[in-house]
Amino acid sequence: MGTIAEQLSGEAHLTSAEKKKIIFLSCSVLLFSVMNGTMFMIAVPDIARSFSLLPSQVSWVVTGYIIIYAIGALMYGKLADIYPLKTLLTIGLSLFATGSIVGFFAPNYLFVILARLIQASGASSIVALVFIVPSRYFPEERGRILGIVSSTMAFASGIGPVIGGFVAGALNWQFLFLISATVFITIPFFRIWMPREEKKEGKVDVLGAILIAFVAASLILSITTFNWWFILISGVFFSLFAWRTFKSDNPFIHPSLFRNVPFRTTIFSGFLAIITMFGLMFMLPLMLSEINGLTTLLIGLTLFPGAMAAAFMGKWAGILTDHRGSRQIVFLAFTLMITGFLLLSTFNGSPAWVIGIIVVISYIAFPFIQTATAEIISTVLPKNEIGVGMGIYNLFNFMAGAFGSAIIGRILDYESTVVLNPFSNAQGNAIIYSNVFLGLIFLTIMNGCYFYLAFKNNE
Repeated sequence: MGTIAEQLSGEAHLTSAEKKKIIFLSCSVLLFSVMNGTMFMIAVPDIARSFSLLPSQVSWVVTGYIIIYAIGALMYGKLADIYPLKTLLTIGLSLFATGSIVGFFAPNYLFVILARLIQASGASSIVALVFIVPSRYFPEERGRILGIVSSTMAFASGIGPVIGGFVAGALNWQFLFLISATVFITIPFFRIWMPREEKKEGKVDVLGAILIAFVAASLILSITTFNWWFILISGVFFSLFAWRTFKSDNPFIHPSLFRNVPFRTTIFSGFLAIITMFGLMFMLPLMLSEINGLTTLLIGLTLFPGAMAAAFMGKWAGILTDHRGSRQIVFLAFTLMITGFLLLSTFNGSPAWVIGIIVVISYIAFPFIQTATAEIISTVLPKNEIGVGMGIYNLFNFMAGAFGSAIIGRILDYESTVVLNPFSNAQGNAIIYSNVFLGLIFLTIMNGCYFYLAFKNNE
């Protein structure tokens, strides 16, 4: 058998050692990509103090990154249907490292924002393309590899705030950029270890790509700023995108993609599930601070076991997906989510160690839902559309994260004196948290019914 460099296709047979190298390398850069987002959330107050910024001004460190990251995931996914993964990852990692270096030496806030945008334009290639690697290179082990990928994302989400808080506190927030810059050393290994592929037939509809980018950006801005004019702007760009799609011989996203019922169902159901999960992750630190009176460090320590449990369970999520089927694992994830939400609603206000144990149940649902939905996407689409399909999947996931955090944040602004959960002893400010967790249960049940009926009717 020839070496990887001699192989002409990602579908060529790989040795066990070659597979391990690709998986290790992919998960390593994915760790930095995801961690880069969570590290800077912790550093936002320090950045504001460094440049004497208002909250609305410093929020662009996070908002700008999310917008470019979400759009980039879609763009790289589409490009992966045409260009070799090795080439796209080389470009993405180079941009990620460049943005990190610019950020470390940034003399003012404008350069910090510029650095974050460059970072996002490169980091988005990682999350987009790593989800394509299992389908292209390991089709027989797709579920197991997707489980490992989901584990890495869960671990990065949990460890990011810890590392961010430590580095920003011990050194300076600018050193967070330096951590991300280390991805540059992985580029030669990608060039050597990744299978050689030829460029495929096809071209990218640039105008369509620009229009859908504006649709996504204005939608995210509408929910993160609560400026409803952005919804109108998004509608205008979406109309132009639809016109372009039906007029072009080679549209950026072919209309037939959304006529695929399993794909459409999984995208929408996954979107609702991620809204609830990100709503949970956004709400827990606020609840532990307001109700339990914990410091930032203690909040991180309380949530850390849940993130580690999710990372550990990712492997089993992949194994179960391969053996039991994707749809059954989706329902298992819904069951875990409902159980966790119910316990959090009931024991709201309990000691932090109790909340920490309950959070483990909720958090382990994340790798199950992500692994199973990604597996469905990769099996219901033809090979030449898996890239753009995964791009749409990632775009909706990132938008769901922004939507979930913003909506839950706005709901928590209100007060409630009526406890909807009959088993809860919540009092005072804890009541609204208990009621919101109950609302997440209702949304998850409705989502499960939709998912079941949609697939049943399709069959």
